[in-house]
Amino acid sequence: MIRRPLRLLAIAALLAASQPHFVANAAPSEVRLLKAAPAASPLSVTLDRPDWTYKTGERATVRIRLDVTPYPAEGIPVRYRLGPDMLEGQERTIVVPKEGVSLPMPAQEQPGFVRALVEASIDGKAVKAIATAAFSPLDIRPVQTEPADFDAFWVAQKEQLAKVDLQWTLAPAPELSTAAVEVSYLHYQNVGQGGRPTRIYGVLAVPRAEGRYPAVLHVPGAGVRGYKGAVDQAAKGAITLQIGIHGIPVNLPDELYEQLRYGALESYNRYNLDDRDAYYYRRVYLGAVRGLDYLVQHGKWDGKTLVTQGGSQGGQLAIVTAALDPRVTATVASYPAYADVTGYLKGRAGGWPGLFRKDDAGNVKDQPLAPKVMTTGYYDTVNFAKRLRAPVLFYAGYNDMVTPPTSTFAVYNVIPSPREIVIEPEQVHHTSAAHQATQQAWILDQAGKR
Repeated sequence: MIRRPLRLLAIAALLAASQPHFVANAAPSEVRLLKAAPAASPLSVTLDRPDWTYKTGERATVRIRLDVTPYPAEGIPVRYRLGPDMLEGQERTIVVPKEGVSLPMPAQEQPGFVRALVEASIDGKAVKAIATAAFSPLDIRPVQTEPADFDAFWVAQKEQLAKVDLQWTLAPAPELSTAAVEVSYLHYQNVGQGGRPTRIYGVLAVPRAEGRYPAVLHVPGAGVRGYKGAVDQAAKGAITLQIGIHGIPVNLPDELYEQLRYGALESYNRYNLDDRDAYYYRRVYLGAVRGLDYLVQHGKWDGKTLVTQGGSQGGQLAIVTAALDPRVTATVASYPAYADVTGYLKGRAGGWPGLFRKDDAGNVKDQPLAPKVMTTGYYDTVNFAKRLRAPVLFYAGYNDMVTPPTSTFAVYNVIPSPREIVIEPEQVHHTSAAHQATQQAWILDQAGKR
């Protein structure tokens, strides 16, 4: 039996007290806390509350200690930056005595996150640690605008998708199959530009045993890579389809993916950003919806449970696909990307891929600004999250510096459907083993399998 993480009533009560009043139809939250095992490092950076969570107006204190023997009598110098999420400011230096040192964080009047980034040199090796304080995180408001024709735009895009024949092709993948799961490579037609269809490639895993099963669409994190399918999940009783997004087979040599990652597909998330009808993610979003078209026609689908699941860019795509397709019955989204991406234009963190962030010279890279900002409104995860209908399991870590928590909580706070968030404060851009078990148990619950 999979054990769920313990609910800590203290954090649940604290966060419930700051429910987002700015979205009238936001669903009540169920908040659960996961505590990570302490890192094996001589440098420790912690906060004065175990849940790292405060209300606006309250003060937080960062505690820095070093476990070094013998400890130098003159102390150990450390470098640190302390400031808002992803905007931590200039580096400073402080000498840490044996008993440690405390740094006060100024009280925050606005909901958000404040982070301490600390680095020291121990025996000639650099060691780093992070601690991030959350201030009323469930009150964070998105700053992204929503185009007036958002829904009309996506209705039109889905109408174009419907004109493209599915034309799916399966090829056996015996090297990935097991005694319990039959695995195949799958590809199907998707929209392209100028009326020319493209294809989406993925890995289908189906339990061999007779029966009807829930179906899970696994959407990928950012990058260019091959895939081997969600075979373990299929063995537990689900049809799984793991897709790539770039229109290339998923079983090619790793060297080819590496060349594409740093060559033709580098910065793909910015391709045609000044044109909403040609932007790279248009084909990606619709290709994920087309994956659902395949799953619902599968002979072993149970006819009722259809789940989207992913982390980072996959969390983005899990939410987007569920919002675009009412057939989805549940969504698992971990630290979603492309969330509230205009944040940097408003003086706070925006989501991955860091659009509109100023460089060291104070210039914004993504120019011309106006058409690109407009396009993001049609593709931002926050605007899709507002349209979710089915239950959502959400996951976030305060120390995440890839998909910053300021941006991911802006997504969570606008979800109107039943929602549950698992918070692992110390977590960076990673899904812990404990939460992987939580996800699997939650999906089986949605399918009535536990």
